[in-house]
Amino acid sequence: MITSPATVRPLASVNPATGLPIEEFSPLAPEAVAAAIASADGAQRDWARRSVAQRAGVLRRLAEELKGSADQLAGVVTREMGKPISEARAEIDKCAGACETFSQRGPGWLADLPLASDSDRSFVAFAPLGLVFAIMPWNYPVWQVIRAAGPALLAGNALLLKHAPSVTRCGLEIEALMHRAGVPPGVFTTLLITESQAEAVIADPRVRAVTLTGSDRAGSQVAAIAGAHLKKTVLELGGSDVFIVLDDADLERAVPMAVRARFQNAGQTCIAAKRFLVLDAVAERFEAGLRDAVAALRVGDPTDPATEIGPLARQDLRDNLDRQVRESVARGATVRCGGRPGDGPGYYYAPTVLGDVTPEMPVFREETFGPVAAVTRVADEEQAVRLANDSPYGLGGNIWTRDLERGVRLARRLETGGVFVNGMTHSDPRIPFGGVKRSGYGRELSQFGIHEMVNIQTIWLPESPGS
Repeated sequence: MITSPATVRPLASVNPATGLPIEEFSPLAPEAVAAAIASADGAQRDWARRSVAQRAGVLRRLAEELKGSADQLAGVVTREMGKPISEARAEIDKCAGACETFSQRGPGWLADLPLASDSDRSFVAFAPLGLVFAIMPWNYPVWQVIRAAGPALLAGNALLLKHAPSVTRCGLEIEALMHRAGVPPGVFTTLLITESQAEAVIADPRVRAVTLTGSDRAGSQVAAIAGAHLKKTVLELGGSDVFIVLDDADLERAVPMAVRARFQNAGQTCIAAKRFLVLDAVAERFEAGLRDAVAALRVGDPTDPATEIGPLARQDLRDNLDRQVRESVARGATVRCGGRPGDGPGYYYAPTVLGDVTPEMPVFREETFGPVAAVTRVADEEQAVRLANDSPYGLGGNIWTRDLERGVRLARRLETGGVFVNGMTHSDPRIPFGGVKRSGYGRELSQFGIHEMVNIQTIWLPESPGS
């Protein structure tokens, strides 16, 4: 049942740089949620009748709207979740580029696919599913939505968005952008609902699929509810990615990329490099370079373009990160730099490098969602692969070596959805993104992602019209 909004707290946003409240939003009443679903159901049927080329044209206009609104939207992102303004602007730019890619390549991804069979002609058509319910997180509040919504809308679906409460304004801004770009009312809807209200949306028979980006705990809950109602799910969950530095790695390239891979967005990303597995032969040099570079990062006001590390998004996130560091230090980890919460207002945590990390420590065993790099020394590549796979997560990973064939050989042994050799794990609309184990299942982006949210329909024709 949908919980009455009178019994739940408002959806509230807080400025992470100051700890002060920004806005509150009242959750929708049950009848308003029902009306929004009904509107989306009707709008989707009309939207699906448009050609793929017409829908692609709307995404091209969305790319232009994103470009034109980049400064204003980036400001909202920075205010609601603390991302440094330069990174927030880059997030909007990435969204615009992705919409252009979807519009250019999407029609080919959705084109009929001929297949040989016992008939002269048979093919696969990629038909819309209907309503897709997207439950999205706060850490990339625009990109996460666009990478789910773009392919879903292009395929002819309508999307209902439940955004994280702390970035509610971002969700409303995205809906306004969609409408300005020509997405019809109802085809994209931001639902102001709580977690308890989400269950009824999943259960609604008009909702055909659910896509969630979030924690493995949230993924388990959503998968259980969706499974009970036989709904398709795509889950992009937590990660504890490895950054393997082999004995032949180019440290002049690896160290700066390690800093970026771990500390972008203050380390609040599922695909951040979190566990650094470094061969003994180069460990001392790598760790010293990492420590010096991290200690030099500029922490400060996220609205300042010079700031490199902003606050964490919430106080509870900072408290949990501090617990993970303190417990790991108590078990023998060494603080090379940082290792403590910031002084003053806001949810800051000092950029941290921990050495002497072993597999039983929280910073190795758990997902660390913040600016903490955990360095573990290994004897050889066999130990590196074993420890890399010694994790409940399997999202992404990095391998650094001058021997690319060696990198590919080891990459095939990692239990992850993606491996980047001599590069930083990142998402690209042209290649699939997703994980295994407790990092979830299904894929986003590319033709693999768009095919998650369609009816893969076989169409078989007889050998002759009269047969």
